[in-house]
Order: sequence, then C-alpha cells, then structure tokens
Amino acid sequence: MHATLPLLKSSDFPAIRRRRLDTLQVNLGYRCNQSCVHCHVNAGPTRTEEMTLQTAETVIDFVRSSNIALLDVTGGAPELNANFRFLVATVRALGVRVMDRCNLTILEHPGQEDLAEFLAAQRVEITASLPCYLEENVDRQRGNGVFDSSIRGLQRLNALGYGQPGSDLPLNLVFNPQGPVLPPAQAGLEQAYRDELGARYGIVFTRLLTLTNMPIKRFGSTLVSKGEFVPYMRLLRSSFRSENLDSVMCRSLISVDWQGWVYDCDFNQMLGIPLALRERARIRLTDLMATDVETNPIAVLDHCYGCTAGQGSSCSGALSS
Repeated sequence: MHATLPLLKSSDFPAIRRRRLDTLQVNLGYRCNQSCVHCHVNAGPTRTEEMTLQTAETVIDFVRSSNIALLDVTGGAPELNANFRFLVATVRALGVRVMDRCNLTILEHPGQEDLAEFLAAQRVEITASLPCYLEENVDRQRGNGVFDSSIRGLQRLNALGYGQPGSDLPLNLVFNPQGPVLPPAQAGLEQAYRDELGARYGIVFTRLLTLTNMPIKRFGSTLVSKGEFVPYMRLLRSSFRSENLDSVMCRSLISVDWQGWVYDCDFNQMLGIPLALRERARIRLTDLMATDVETNPIAVLDHCYGCTAGQGSSCSGALSS
C-alpha cells in the first residue's frame, strides 16, 4: 500500500473556516462485506476496527447536548457494528435525522436479513452505493455478484416505501467514477439512472449523488502504482472552482472515527489529520461537549481539491451545476 499523505502535504489550497455545525458523521468501523477498488477507507472483511458501546454512548450524549440535525453513519459497512441498531434507535428517539451509508449487499449478509425492515421502521434515510447502472461496471469495481445483489436490495427497499414519490423514506444513490476522472454532470447522469433502472428493474429512487474519487488510501495507492497520481492531482487542481468553497461538507460537519477521535472530514480522518482546534494535536468527541467549533479553521491539504474540482463533490453530491 502506497502512502499518499507525503504527496499531499505541500499545498496552496485556500484557507476556510467552519460555519454552524449541523451534521455529525460517525464511522462505526472499517469492517465491510466488500473490498472496493475506489474505497478511501481501505475497508474490507478482514478489518477488525469497531466502535465500542461506550463510544457509541458518547456519540448519543453529544447529539443530545448539541444542535445536531443529522447523524450521518458510515463505515466500512456500519451495519456490521454490534451497536449500530442501538445507536440508530436511540438517536431517532431524540427526533434527530439519521442517514445510513449503505452498500446494499449488506441487506443480504448473514444475520442482517431484517435490516431493511429495521431501517424503514426507524425512518432512517438511506444513501446507497451504486457506481453504475450496468452490471459489468459495478462488478469490476466492487466484485462479482455485487450488482445483482444491489438490485435485489433496491427492489426490497422500494417495496418498503423507500424512494417512492411522496414517501418520507429517502433513497439516494451514489455514483463514483471507474478511474481517475471527474464525475459527469449530476443532473444528466441522474436521469440516465432513472431511465435505465426504471425500465430494466422497476426501481425508483430519490436522488443521485455524484462523488469524486479521493486520491487517498486504496484509490490513491492504485494511482501511485499505475503512475497516475500526479496527472490526477493535476486534473483536480486545474478543475478547481472557488465557488465550491462555500458549500464543501466540512463547513457544517465534523467526522468521528471508531475510537471517538474527531476530524474536520472523513477524508482527513483517513489521513490522520486531526480537527484543527486551537493548539491541540488531537481531540476526542468527549472534549467537544461544551466547545463551539463555529469559525474554527479547517485543516486542508491538496486532497481538498477533490471536493472543489468541477461541479464539486461532497457527502451530498455535486455542489454546483
């Protein structure tokens, strides 16, 4: 595995500061039932990192004592964490929105047979990975059989009301490019997804989110191996659009890892770049209970060009048309 952090450290990315915090993104661990080539977490079946019940309870305490509007739950496959359902049910009981970043195949994983029904009963929003509407492309990026399992998962979610017109159960799909290129225009690709998935499989969904692949961890290492890292970074930098700085996700979000350490975003978490809070090197979520992070500087390096290139990229998809 090639480390990309040393290749990102010399940066002229513009300085930015956080606005009001409204989203807490929590990584429950790096274990996953898939191993995807583009994964910026290096997640996979052999990873053992997992958030403990004590740390999950700290997350709940933070949500309870703050003005957080959304708990964004991710992984790995977050549903594999033993405390996932406890965390979700408790936060939903507080009246806070919960989003599950789901890879769809987890719905067929042994022991998760009732997961879809649990998510629907808790009115959990689902953001589901589906990097293409063609079987060949999905299986090339995610593994044989992933596409068929994903389609079955989407059909099952649709049957529970997810993604249906007028439903209060949002079902968003996520597109990642196959290689070191920027995603196509989100609106046009969303229509293609609707046409293809609807005609072939009767699937409906709420929105399509296009994400730019980040030059870190597994994807970054692949770029280095193929001699594509420098050209990809050149593409990201040359495609920079300053208007995207206004709505990058780190302006209103903080990211918490499986041990409770806090970061400015999920990508900084994977690079080990701690939350930029005054002069403290690292900080846990417990230390933020009575701390206002609004107006704090955000730690930036060259990978941040991935969020601001072209139409922009964030946890909620493109930032501009």
